[in-house]
Amino acid sequence: MCKENIEKAGNQKNVAAVIWDKKTKTASVTYDSKKTSTDQILKRIALAGYDNSSFLAPQSAYDKLPDCCKYARELKNAEPKSEIALAPHAFHNKAVQTGPLQRVYDAYFTLNDAFIQSDSESVAANAKILSEAILAVKMESLSDQEHTNWMKVNTVLAAQSGAIATTKGIDKQRESFKELSKKLYELMKTAKGTVPVYYQYCPMADANWLSKESTIKNPYYGSQMLSCGKTVETIQ
Repeated sequence: MCKENIEKAGNQKNVAAVIWDKKTKTASVTYDSKKTSTDQILKRIALAGYDNSSFLAPQSAYDKLPDCCKYARELKNAEPKSEIALAPHAFHNKAVQTGPLQRVYDAYFTLNDAFIQSDSESVAANAKILSEAILAVKMESLSDQEHTNWMKVNTVLAAQSGAIATTKGIDKQRESFKELSKKLYELMKTAKGTVPVYYQYCPMADANWLSKESTIKNPYYGSQMLSCGKTVETIQ
């Protein structure tokens, strides 16, 4: 998860590429110096919750990391650096909402990214994380409306995320993702966040998905037909 989070925060299409080595806990960074800089890349990584040689993550960003991604903040204690301010636009890369369902939403979008890459192993691993997030939801922390809708969809969400985690083959995993996305959409309609979420549709797969980006990145076909689809509703 940490590797995916760090690389996702630092990467910028046709501008910057970040590859994180889990063993050495270092990242190799390549970038177009006419369009960005190491400071800009490392600042995005810090805003995602990870301290680095140039910037310390805001405490609020670190606190939002899943428990398995928490780390000893040695740089914070060892170096006289101040935390960077969390700029308003940075929230576009954060969770859809800040309520008790945040972990579920975060895990879904990470799973969606794995489908876009057509990586069956990553899909299975992230589906397991989503399944754990679903089981960890404390219903007493939900509002009345959220609780009512959670009771309608949580069984299906748990079943489909579990099926994706244990199924072999990306095509079969995508079949379960269809129903998963449909039920999560029903839930998200009652728990709107502070940033827009795009409900998108692929006519070839006859299926929908949810995205934090208005740009179409098709999880049902990946690079084969990455831009196939359209936004049918914006939840905001």
